[in-house]
Amino acid sequence: MEKLSGLIAVCMASAGLIIAGPGGAQGYPSKPVRMIVPFVPGGNTDIIARVFSPKMSELLGQQVVVENRGGAGGVIGTEVIARAAPDGYMLLMVSAAHTINPAMTKKLPYDSVKDFAPISMIADVPTAFVVHPSLPAKTVKEFIAIARARPGEINYSTAGRGTVGHLAAELLSSMAKIKLVHVPYKGSGQSMIDLVAGHVQMQLSSMPAAIQHVQTGRLRMIAQTGKRRSAAAANVPTMEESGLVGFVVSSGFGLFAPAGTPRAVIDRIHSALVKALNDPAVKESLGSQGAEVVASSPDEYDQFNRAEIAKWIKVAAQAGIVPE
Repeated sequence: MEKLSGLIAVCMASAGLIIAGPGGAQGYPSKPVRMIVPFVPGGNTDIIARVFSPKMSELLGQQVVVENRGGAGGVIGTEVIARAAPDGYMLLMVSAAHTINPAMTKKLPYDSVKDFAPISMIADVPTAFVVHPSLPAKTVKEFIAIARARPGEINYSTAGRGTVGHLAAELLSSMAKIKLVHVPYKGSGQSMIDLVAGHVQMQLSSMPAAIQHVQTGRLRMIAQTGKRRSAAAANVPTMEESGLVGFVVSSGFGLFAPAGTPRAVIDRIHSALVKALNDPAVKESLGSQGAEVVASSPDEYDQFNRAEIAKWIKVAAQAGIVPE
């Protein structure tokens, strides 16, 4: 009788495993999935999330709800996911701020690598090196020559301390051995307005924000910072092509789950995400926003994040930027 009872218990346990499926993924998702965007509505991260989430909802069979939790440069919303249950029902959509914050913030309330399970890099928004037409530089080489002849006289605007534009300019200063002056603003809008007006001379800006001003001749794009040329500016060389080998700045947008989320659940989310990103309508819409679809594997995205965090910590240290 004891043997029979034991056998029944084993069978019931085995049945439970079958129902649960590998890593607890069987039946996932059985309710709506919340995607936290750690910024206020209207920015690139929010816009990109809202482009692909409807198609992802369709593929998962449950609604993917985009929820904005802005504040502290993305830290507040990011912490929400770091503390969330690792069940796949709360996800985090990030920008390049995720890899820059460890270099700029003395004590984050989470570990930017250990507290998150990477799903995929979603898209890359190219960065443009633009100058005001009053600066007679048509190439990176000419710009460096002018900057060396006028140390501390060329001002560059950014959307604020610790942004991609700020650290990209510090990387330029370090690699080219020049001295530029940082003029931070409280947002990208005013920083671009003052560049177009000629109050500052240059900016390393997201390409969507700069391209219309380049097309009208109000700004001159002398380089772009991707590993390869963007289709949006196919005639403009990259920084590497311009002689600064190793100068690659990616404004990567990606998706995370809390650390400990079962790999089977990660794979289910990844599969739906990649299919959504490769949907022709989604791809076209993201392209119109200046975003190039990447759709990497979880492991590739993990390697990217680790490398970017290490790079920006090094750049900040070399620039003498003290984390606050």
